[in-house]
Amino acid sequence: MGGASIWHWIVVGLIVVLLFGRGKISDLMGDVAKGIKAFKKGMAEDDTAKPVQPSEPVRTIDHQAGATGTQTNATTEHKIG
Repeated sequence: MGGASIWHWIVVGLIVVLLFGRGKISDLMGDVAKGIKAFKKGMAEDDTAKPVQPSEPVRTIDHQAGATGTQTNATTEHKIG
C-alpha cells in the first residue's frame, strides 16, 4: 500500500492522454527538443566568440612612492606645515 504500481502509472498516463491528446503531447515534446538544440547551439557560439578588447589601455594609479609598473604611475605628495 502507498507504493505506485505499474497499474497506477498506466491509469495516470491514460488520463494525461485523454486530457491533452496525443497531438499536444507530441507538439510539446518537439518544442522541448527544439529548445534543447537552440540552447546547445548558443553555448557552442559562446565558446567560439572572441573576447572584447578595450578601446583604450587601462590606467592604474600606484599610491606607493618609488614603485614601478607597466602602467601609468601617479604619486601624490602631501606637505604638512
